[in-house]
Amino acid sequence: MTVLYEDASVLAVLKPRGMLSQPGEGKGEDVLTALTAAARAEGRTLTLYPVHRLDRETGGVLLLAKTGKAAAALSAAIAEGRMKKEYLAVCEGTPPQADTLTDLLFYDRHRGKSYVVDRVRRGVKEARLFYRTEGVATRADGNPCTLLRVSLETGRTHQIRVQLASRGYPLLGDRRYGGRADAGFGLFATTLSFPHPVSHKEITLEAEMPSEAPFSLFK
Repeated sequence: MTVLYEDASVLAVLKPRGMLSQPGEGKGEDVLTALTAAARAEGRTLTLYPVHRLDRETGGVLLLAKTGKAAAALSAAIAEGRMKKEYLAVCEGTPPQADTLTDLLFYDRHRGKSYVVDRVRRGVKEARLFYRTEGVATRADGNPCTLLRVSLETGRTHQIRVQLASRGYPLLGDRRYGGRADAGFGLFATTLSFPHPVSHKEITLEAEMPSEAPFSLFK
């Protein structure tokens, strides 16, 4: 697993697609267990605290804390909106060049799926994101797809996936929200900015766009 940044307080890695962020999210290997096992094999003790998560299908920048104090500071930064996340998303069709999307979302834990709803009730949260188009390509079947750079203003479960799908632009490979099943999963966490929990210095980490499908459709 590629380490993007590490010091005494935090560790940031490039999470592979198909890997869980942490234990207890389902069956299969997870980042926390893999990293602590690798450290143990080297004779080191590594304690990690999850700060945020990425869906199993989503690869990209994942931040972990190495102390409880750092974890608390980073959690506070998230709650205060001081942690910024950008994603690259490949969706079906050609949405408007740029837009801000605002919806009310309800996450159904039993079905493991989020829904856009039209009124506030228990469990419903507002979701906001901004996107801009980075490129348009044509798939092998002749249909268009679009590469978007998405900036999250809120961090709701499956937010990008459900907000785009509800407007008729599901992510490629996202079968849960109506995307084509014959493509790789079209979501990647490319940039993460956060205040360091000790120095308070702003740190920005960025990963290059993946070379595999569906990102390989774009230069």
